[in-house]
Amino acid sequence: MKYLAPSILSADFTNMAQQIRYVEMGGADIIHCDIMDGIFVPNISFGASVVTAVRKVTKLPIDVHLMIKSPDRFVKDFINAGANYISVHAEEVVHLDRVLNLIKENGAYAGIAINPSTGISYIESILETLDFVLVMSVNPGFGGQKFIKYTANKINELNKIRSLKNLNYKIEVDGGIDKSNIKEVSNYGCDIFVAGSAIFHSGNITATTLELKNIIKG
Repeated sequence: MKYLAPSILSADFTNMAQQIRYVEMGGADIIHCDIMDGIFVPNISFGASVVTAVRKVTKLPIDVHLMIKSPDRFVKDFINAGANYISVHAEEVVHLDRVLNLIKENGAYAGIAINPSTGISYIESILETLDFVLVMSVNPGFGGQKFIKYTANKINELNKIRSLKNLNYKIEVDGGIDKSNIKEVSNYGCDIFVAGSAIFHSGNITATTLELKNIIKG
């Protein structure tokens, strides 16, 4: 099963409910929320209050990507706000096992995010405990960047490990996903596709969402 997760970082925040409705009409599966603190990454986005607002206007699962320092301090806040998926960065969290268990104990799916330069070997020992791995295919912090091609190798590697060890984690990819590359990324083994600018900056949000959905379904 392949899932499309529009990232609201690129949406029009003055009309968020309608923007989400547009992607719902196009067949979106998940709403992706990028949380940035201006410290772990060089940008600030939004916090749990926006996730609470999103939860009020959609029944779709909400995927929260924590690009922040000490994310363990805020896991419960985002789950209470309505998050169904939570990912934390391997590069930031010292006690990954502890944080992943915290996420699961509070009722959400637990994932690890890795930056483009972080190898799979860094997280391989903990893969069997994960619900999903978020491969960053751009350097985190800003929307609208181009897909970094070598990150496709990590998607392929994660897919091979999953098959070889009979593991069940999903592979999620975030960064530069659009209609020119989403099929190729799917072929490498991706399950969840995050797309922001490609959807919300297009001329027709619903039509673009539907087009991307049809590509990964086909």
